[in-house]
Amino acid sequence: MKITKKQNGTVLEVAPEGRLDTMTAPEMEKELKDLSGITELIMDFSALEYISSAGLRLLLSLEKIMSRQGGMKVTHVNDIVNEVFEVTGFSDILTIE
Repeated sequence: MKITKKQNGTVLEVAPEGRLDTMTAPEMEKELKDLSGITELIMDFSALEYISSAGLRLLLSLEKIMSRQGGMKVTHVNDIVNEVFEVTGFSDILTIE
């Protein structure tokens, strides 16, 4: 999995590419372990092909962290990932644009 990060002041944009699953979620978690000073986290899913329960757990964890220090939104979600969000109820938890 390739993870691109761009920071502009207190805004961090993260763009994972490929699959966010049991094998890659720990890698992404390691990349995002320190969010101190970040007030807005933007997850750009334009290149994300698939998300598993491990990826969902990571998103839930990030949402909890960011709700305390600002906000998080998920952008450019494809139909497959959006269906996972709908079925699991994550579409009610996350801000999806």
